[in-house]
Amino acid sequence: MKKIVIIGGSAAGPKTAAKAKRMTPENEIELYTQENLISYSACGLPYFIEGTVKNINQLIIRTPEDFEKQGIKVFLEHTAQKILPDKKCVIINGKEVYYDELVLCTGAEPIKPKIKNIDIDGVYFLRRIKDGIAIKEAMHEAKKAVIIGGGFIGVELIEAFVQNGLSVVLVESCSRMMRVFDSEFSDMIKNHILERDGQWVEMHFSQEVEEFISDENGKFTKLITKNGLEIEADFCVIASGVKPNVELARDAGVEIGVTGGIAVDVSMRTNVPNIWAAGDCTQERCLITKRPLYASLGTIANKEGRVAAINLTNCPKVCERFEGILGSAITRYFNYTIALTGIGAEDAARIAEKFDMHPISATVVKKDKAGYMPNSENITIKLVADKKTGKLLGAQGIGTGDVNKRINTVTSALQSGLTVEEFLHLDLPYAPPYSSTIDILLTAAYRLNGQIKDKNW
Repeated sequence: MKKIVIIGGSAAGPKTAAKAKRMTPENEIELYTQENLISYSACGLPYFIEGTVKNINQLIIRTPEDFEKQGIKVFLEHTAQKILPDKKCVIINGKEVYYDELVLCTGAEPIKPKIKNIDIDGVYFLRRIKDGIAIKEAMHEAKKAVIIGGGFIGVELIEAFVQNGLSVVLVESCSRMMRVFDSEFSDMIKNHILERDGQWVEMHFSQEVEEFISDENGKFTKLITKNGLEIEADFCVIASGVKPNVELARDAGVEIGVTGGIAVDVSMRTNVPNIWAAGDCTQERCLITKRPLYASLGTIANKEGRVAAINLTNCPKVCERFEGILGSAITRYFNYTIALTGIGAEDAARIAEKFDMHPISATVVKKDKAGYMPNSENITIKLVADKKTGKLLGAQGIGTGDVNKRINTVTSALQSGLTVEEFLHLDLPYAPPYSSTIDILLTAAYRLNGQIKDKNW
């Protein structure tokens, strides 16, 4: 019998615990978290703020009582302070907790920009359940909000605030929003938001916030940028991304990768014996370039937790492998879908020489269904490939039509290592309510194939 200790209770930790207990019911499993609840969907918080999710409890997947019934001991509001690998021990709330296998699922924390007075009342980050509750309460008492950061969370919060009648100001330090997309897609996303809700939404780019100003009660009233721009609002949400929470691991001698996440092998094992890691605290590998990559997503955390559980219960045998990710991501702005997978054209151009590739791309605008169908909508798809090998590298898609299934299809093709020519022969299903006779993906693939063969298509 083993004693398995898991640190972290958001996504990867509970997944590891539940899977490990199902596989080996005889093992003793203890899960420790700093928070007062476990196993919740942080990705659903913007939709709780918006009102699509009516009750915050809907975001809680399983309660401590659920885990206790399974035979897993859960310890809320317990902080892991130090790992002593030689003793196979963790100091938690000042007490020694011994383990046979230790799994670090310490997650990520918001990136905190260097802004004067950042800790004043009325300035929020969105990471935990309590953050979502606080922001929603602030929203209901406000008329105007300011968001710092134009990434996925920034877009989702613009929607949430506009839906609830607020004016919104977006402040982004970069020259454009949604920087993971190619420039023209970033521009199309920005233009769509402003065309739809320009009377409610204001955007400022290349503006770095320098200081927050508060009133006599210490509550946020406005921000000032380094360029002298002053923006007044009732509250502010900082959505500048997250960074892996690795200090506990680092202090124990666990290797930290170049992305800042914990370095793990395909089994989720670290360099320190009997210590594993999973979730937002870990570094992944890009399946295309094979280089280190970091992504903070609940899907990845759950997959990694599952792999860690399988392997630590079968240790030293590796029975399951987590090979890496494509960086696939998706969100929406009301009914406008925004998605990508793999490498974009601009990123591919930046790494082309290093990876000996010649990136090419094809962008197509087309109806997502037969044009005569009453609910057909335009979507824009961009496929990227390597002219030298013919292999697909990535895809980006936006629009009010059915974008997600197209990106899902490309994700499968990328993971299978398909060439453009192999891809364009896919037997994609067709009926007028679902696609045009030649799907937009195949149209883009034909154009790419023409470039590869130097023909005019």
